[in-house]
Amino acid sequence: MNLLLLSNSSSDAGYLVHALPDIRELIDTLPPGSPAVFVPFAGVTRGWDDYTALVASALADTGLSIEGLHCAEDPVVALENAAVIIVGGGNTFNLLGQLRRQGLLDVVKRRVRAGAAYLGWSAGSNLTCPTICTTNDMPITDPGGFDALDLITFQINPHYTNAHPPGHRGETRAQRLAEFCALNPAMPVLGLPEGSGLRVRGQQLELIGPYDAPLFLGHEEPRVFRPGPLKIPA
Repeated sequence: MNLLLLSNSSSDAGYLVHALPDIRELIDTLPPGSPAVFVPFAGVTRGWDDYTALVASALADTGLSIEGLHCAEDPVVALENAAVIIVGGGNTFNLLGQLRRQGLLDVVKRRVRAGAAYLGWSAGSNLTCPTICTTNDMPITDPGGFDALDLITFQINPHYTNAHPPGHRGETRAQRLAEFCALNPAMPVLGLPEGSGLRVRGQQLELIGPYDAPLFLGHEEPRVFRPGPLKIPA
C-alpha cells in the first residue's frame, strides 16, 4: 500500500502547503494528469463543491486531475479508475456514515489494497484505522458502526496535543486516550501532532514531520517516537 496520513491540512503557510513535498513523493511515479478522486464527505458546515475546489486549488501544481466523488456520475467507477484517493478532514462520523450508506467503504478499501495511492488528513487519516474510535470529533450522526477501512493495524489520534489551559477542568487528550486504552488494551494508538504525518509504504511505516509522537498502549506509559522509521507493537 501507498499511504500518506496527515494530522492536519492547514497551517500558517497555507492549505496543505506544509505537506506538499510529501504529497509529491506519494505520487512521484504517476504520470501528469493522473485521475484523483476527492472524498469531501467529512465536510458538514463546508459545502462539498467548495471543499473540492479548495483541495484542487491547493494541489494544482501536482498535476493530478481531481474530481469530487459527490460529482461523479458513478462513484464506484470513479474510485475504480482513480490512481489517487484523497480523503479530507472534518467530521469523521459523517465521513464514515456517507461512505457506508453509499456502499463505497469496501470499494475504497479494495482499491487502496490494490495499489491506489491514498492521501488523507484528520478524519481522512482516522478512516484508515481499524475503527474511528480515536477521532476527536463529536458523533453528530450515526455512521452505522465504528468499523473503518482497517488499512493499518493501529489507531491514530490526529491533532494530538496534551495542552491543558489554566483553569480548564476537563480531561487532557492523554487522559481520553488512556480511557480508550483501558477498554482496548491490545490496540496501540499513535498521537499525531500538528504538522506530523504517517507514511506507509507496503509494510514499512515512517513518522514524518518535525515532531515526536506518543504511542499509547494499554496501561503502559506512552512511548515517544522520533521522526523516522516506525515500528508499532503487534
